[in-house]
Amino acid sequence: MIPIIKPSELVALQNKEKFILIDARTGAEGNKNYAELHLKNAFHINLEFDLAVKNSDPAKGGRHPLPDLDTFSEMLGKAGINRNSYVIIYDDKNGSNAAARLWWMLKSIGHTKVQVIDGGFNQAIAAGFPADSEKVIVTTIPSYKINHWKLPVVTIDEVEKVSQDKNFLVIDVRSSERYKGVTEPIDLIAGHIPGAVNLPFTENLDNKGFFKSPEELKLIYEKALENRTPENVIVHCGSGVTACHTLLAMNYAGMEIPNLYVGSWSEWSRTNRPIDKDNL
Repeated sequence: MIPIIKPSELVALQNKEKFILIDARTGAEGNKNYAELHLKNAFHINLEFDLAVKNSDPAKGGRHPLPDLDTFSEMLGKAGINRNSYVIIYDDKNGSNAAARLWWMLKSIGHTKVQVIDGGFNQAIAAGFPADSEKVIVTTIPSYKINHWKLPVVTIDEVEKVSQDKNFLVIDVRSSERYKGVTEPIDLIAGHIPGAVNLPFTENLDNKGFFKSPEELKLIYEKALENRTPENVIVHCGSGVTACHTLLAMNYAGMEIPNLYVGSWSEWSRTNRPIDKDNL
């Protein structure tokens, strides 16, 4: 299944096929916005509690470690999602936040029928998809049976081992200002992993906030990878969330999904490992 659904396609689909709509807007603001207005019949999930583990020590796994499989399985059951469900996800960050994270997590347990709304909440509204403020209550179903994460992830030690090996490519999808060490609004130390290259996730989008075409994305990432195989490519961000936007873009381009470093900068920057800053 193509991982992106256009807002117009969503509007056309609403009376033709059954699907589960997930609102993945995050934080307190996301909760407030969901209560005020959300796409009709959308069930709200929370990045901090549903798609990650609350971590008292980000030096061990970063700010948003993956939940254990049993916890994720139970969450999916509470959302009414089983192996046959058609799941459509949105957020209000052009898919770059929890929508991409949930997409990756579902793909990683082998779920096939899952898509992210191109442009997110606002574009779905603009296309004419109905919205209301009615809280959606889902009948809990048995937990989704999960065996293991199927998509590749790497540890901080694995990243350190290969980050400056030219046979490997570590992609940092944060903004250029954060990568260069000019600013760091979230984590404790500014800079980047030595050897990592910067390819901000915003490069996946056009000037209207939609994903670039699969052809455009393929050109971008084939050029960046320089014939490296997916197993030799690692993608990270601040805490393993927006990195999933780039993995989503690569999948949309018809490319194999490479490694995700979940701990990302939030873990690396807290462990006394080497840090580079560009021209500073």
